[in-house]
Amino acid sequence: MTAKIVVVGSFNADLVAYLERMPRPGETVHGDRFATSAGGKGSNQAVAAARLGAEVTFIGRVGKDVFANLAYEIWDAEGINRDFVSTDADYATGVAPILVDSSGENMIVVVLGANSRLTAADIDAARERIAAADVLVTQLEINLDMAQYALETAKQLGVVTILNPAPAAAIPQSLIDLADYLTPNETELETLAGLAGDFAAAARSLLTRDGQTAVVTLGAQGAQIVSGAASAIVPTYAVDVVDTTGAGDAFNAGLAVALAEGKALEEAVRFANAAAALSVTKPGAAPSAPCRAEVDALYEGAR
Repeated sequence: MTAKIVVVGSFNADLVAYLERMPRPGETVHGDRFATSAGGKGSNQAVAAARLGAEVTFIGRVGKDVFANLAYEIWDAEGINRDFVSTDADYATGVAPILVDSSGENMIVVVLGANSRLTAADIDAARERIAAADVLVTQLEINLDMAQYALETAKQLGVVTILNPAPAAAIPQSLIDLADYLTPNETELETLAGLAGDFAAAARSLLTRDGQTAVVTLGAQGAQIVSGAASAIVPTYAVDVVDTTGAGDAFNAGLAVALAEGKALEEAVRFANAAAALSVTKPGAAPSAPCRAEVDALYEGAR
């Protein structure tokens, strides 16, 4: 069965500088190299899901500029449906200057631009496509009203919803309530719950209805599933880290695809961990998203 995924989210042109170490405030350091690539959490997740074999539709907004061409090129190359991508005449395509140090850690500045101008009409135009989907995924790099509207639309149509609350931001509980699966990392969870240390307790404080699950990504430790009274950590895979940019996006794509294909939750998280682990072995965000054969090999080989 081919997974059908709708991603409502952002596209940003990633402007990546690789350097030995991060600069201190007011300091100028020399970089080793520079690259421009397609990014944005929404687009990254769409690309990663497509590479995992899903039929993917992207709903979003870009500007009338050269950076929009990066979006069209990668979506077309990956076979992603972009019929519901709008062009904004007044706002530029989103950009994300990124610094990556020699250990693979990163610092990112996101300028949302056209991403913040997504409208209900953009989402309504894709209503039939959403209804036919197995899973709808959204994040916080679009305006929050539209993230909520996308999730509301999916719930009305009986579609499973994933909310990746990234980048970290305080959001209304009404938005969280619409997520069947909430997928924060440690920082995002602390921002949402106001609690540090006990990930299970923090995640559980955000869940308000039966059938709702938090999957907290813990980097090298894997991911923690929190649902009702239950909690379980699913370990990840040992790999050589090159660049952690995009790991969370690969994880969310892997989770969406695995759930759409009918995998049980713990197995879906193992599959998502495999996708994320492989993504950090290569530089970049969308460029590092692994193909299905790679993920299957790691996932099946470790079982």
